[in-house]
Amino acid sequence: MSNAQVIIYVSDNSPQSEKVVKLIEENNMPYTIRNVSQNSDYMKELQSKEIYGTPATFINDQQPILGYQKNKIKYALGIDDNISHYSSLFDGFGK
Repeated sequence: MSNAQVIIYVSDNSPQSEKVVKLIEENNMPYTIRNVSQNSDYMKELQSKEIYGTPATFINDQQPILGYQKNKIKYALGIDDNISHYSSLFDGFGK
């Protein structure tokens, strides 16, 4: 799904945010970063959606993916057909 519109809300000094960005970059997907630490308007955007933490990944019109959920992100992007958004719920956790 190389046509995917990916927006990642991140914050400074967030290892989870860095992991999400790295995953997207490793799969050569175009994306937009919105750093809530550097622009308070981005935090207001998230809060208007009742999201109060980062990372928050928005892919097309799908529900946002909160935190670093490797398989959910891959599934949403169509990167790996062998997984679903349910597989290995904790895959990537603590790595």
